[in-house]
Amino acid sequence: MISPRTFSRTVPVGAVALLAASVTLSACTATPGGSGKAASGEEPAPSAAGTAASGPPALTPEAYRGALAAAGRPARTALAAIAKARTFRSLHQRIDRAQSALESALARLGGLRPPADVAPEHADYVAALRGLNGRLGALDEDVSSHVLCNGTAVLAGLGRSGEFKDFRASAGDLVKAGDYPVVQIRPPAQASRRLGNGATLLSAIRGGRGSLSVKNGGTQDGVVTLVRAGRKAVSFYVRKRSTAKVSDIKDGTYRVYFTTGVDYDRGTRAFTRNCGFSKFDDALKFQTVYSGYSVRWSDWTLTLDAVFGGNATTSEVDPDAFPG
Repeated sequence: MISPRTFSRTVPVGAVALLAASVTLSACTATPGGSGKAASGEEPAPSAAGTAASGPPALTPEAYRGALAAAGRPARTALAAIAKARTFRSLHQRIDRAQSALESALARLGGLRPPADVAPEHADYVAALRGLNGRLGALDEDVSSHVLCNGTAVLAGLGRSGEFKDFRASAGDLVKAGDYPVVQIRPPAQASRRLGNGATLLSAIRGGRGSLSVKNGGTQDGVVTLVRAGRKAVSFYVRKRSTAKVSDIKDGTYRVYFTTGVDYDRGTRAFTRNCGFSKFDDALKFQTVYSGYSVRWSDWTLTLDAVFGGNATTSEVDPDAFPG
């Protein structure tokens, strides 16, 4: 006979998840009837026109094109590398490198004089790069709070920002003005991918009579993973407001992990936005008992969302230590 046992998650009450320039003026006495020169033989201050003429000369279009390419190449490479991050730690590191590359580009471009006919476009481009860098910093904070969970989500968020729209417009103006090279960024579109309820993602340890039913009454989809002796055994998808069941679980003691979120990337086996990572504190023991002509085995039920009177507690898990 089958002896059903039901465990539900317990959630504690109240739980959820100008710079001022200082100029010193010195009084001077002009020689009566004189030319108005400063006293003590001082020479008049140079004119503004003379100061501007002493600055660096404007670059030729060819030289400007080379400067743009040299400054933008590292930034383009670093931005593209964000999509290749596979852990939260490496994602933070790649965002930091992209910001450093943009800061270097800003330092190089901000100190040169472009050809006179593109001076306004150059100024707009530099300002847009600065705005893009600031947006990256905000997106990095979203990674820390798990609003964004991988590199493609970060780049998609960058592409949806007002700062990116300003950058695209200013870069387009430079290209139109003289086919000048600009930083190429092609952010992916934001996606909302889902798997079918009960879809199996991993089936490594099977061959028993036990079963596990998982109820997900929450507002986000989830993935449940069973781990036995440090090895991932079974992993399956549970849609929000749905129940999924996996059978043929082999006897043994299993730790149960689950992640929830939006937009499941099957290639990386992770949600890309609004992700959470948890585990049930108590292990599940699957056991088959033969007695005479009868056989008894373990069937468990778990609930991912909060339920009143639940008797299974959960803990958060470091996402980089999660068995995805």
